[in-house]
Amino acid sequence: MTQLEFAKKNIKTVLMKKIASQEGCSEKFILRGIKQGKIVIPANKKHRIKKPCAIGKGLRIKVNANIGTSTDRSQLNDELAKLKASIASGADTVMDLSVGGNLKKIRNAILRLSEVPVGTVPIYEVAINAQRKTGDFSSFSVDDLFNVLENQAKEGIDFFTVHAGVTKACLKILKKQRRLLNMVSRGGVIMANWMSRHKKENPLYEYFDRLLEIAYRYDVTLSLGDGLRPGSILDATDQPQIAELRVLGELARRSRKKNVQVMIEGPGHIPLNQIEKNISLEKKICGEAPFYVLGPLVTDIAPGYDHITSAIGGALAASYGADFLCYVTPSEHLRHPSIKDVKEGVISSRIAAHAADIAKGSKSAIARDKEISSARRKRDWQEQIAKSIDPDKARSYRLFSKPHLKDVCTMCGNYCSIKLMEECLLRV
Repeated sequence: MTQLEFAKKNIKTVLMKKIASQEGCSEKFILRGIKQGKIVIPANKKHRIKKPCAIGKGLRIKVNANIGTSTDRSQLNDELAKLKASIASGADTVMDLSVGGNLKKIRNAILRLSEVPVGTVPIYEVAINAQRKTGDFSSFSVDDLFNVLENQAKEGIDFFTVHAGVTKACLKILKKQRRLLNMVSRGGVIMANWMSRHKKENPLYEYFDRLLEIAYRYDVTLSLGDGLRPGSILDATDQPQIAELRVLGELARRSRKKNVQVMIEGPGHIPLNQIEKNISLEKKICGEAPFYVLGPLVTDIAPGYDHITSAIGGALAASYGADFLCYVTPSEHLRHPSIKDVKEGVISSRIAAHAADIAKGSKSAIARDKEISSARRKRDWQEQIAKSIDPDKARSYRLFSKPHLKDVCTMCGNYCSIKLMEECLLRV
């Protein structure tokens, strides 16, 4: 049985109990959330995860890190180093988005070494297999697609991103829409090309029950991908995006009926003033399914700094009810990310997630800020550094610029406001 099926039968699993302990909530709360489709636990029956996590309403905001090869950069050791850096930096999950090299070898190495749940976009492997075999990435058959899904599930992948909402009807709406950027989802574009070439409906949509059978057997959580997400803030919340979201809402309901856990992926590029509306629409249309947002990026002008634009959007989105943040690195739109980029992306998203947890009244999040503020008041630099989100960076900054007085920093030196006020109050 799946975690959702256990929850429907009011059976508290070992995994549910472990999650409840991690989150500091009751086992009943976790069971009820899973039962209602508001919480998911991505955990394939075939994958032993040292650090499982739950995603959804009332829980700590989670962060995903994307790793994986490209057609230009396909060194396995590099991606395994990024995996290690992602987890060390606090990522709750990772996704292998490899499109270069030996995909199965890369994926299995990541699965073997990952302490956290692992996700993939299976259509990538399907398209690459077709490209290598025939020279045409859209030459795959429906069976080719489902064979890859089955094989990845058998290997232990915990969650799949599937672009089942890119339907013929949605593509007609897209064609009429004068978007600045038509489609920017790699998986969505692959599927749209297949549909155009074969003059057929999206097989992930047409044969969705077949997908559900695979997901059910292994308890793979479905992450319904937003193939029509906006790639520019000027395309945000338009008709194609909302049309696809409605399809995803329908598919989420079908998934739950078949005891398959499901979450929804969201945009993308959204200006600040539209983020609340986007979260509200997803929760309403998709029955409060966990919302996995890709950023969102709140402006398009910052290549090289998109970990910042996405952290701004991610903090706001999560405070309004998004449950899962996909990190964005400084290299977004520019290059294949380095290990340093990966670390900065994870840390930026974790800051956004933590800020949202505070806004939502998380006692543990607020307590952590209180601890570092208390250390700051005492001018206890070792404690401040230890409690920081990135102790290595904080420590290097402190050591790089040593103060003349040990209990201050070189920002204010002799005029440290905390120290001066302390002395002032002694005289009052």
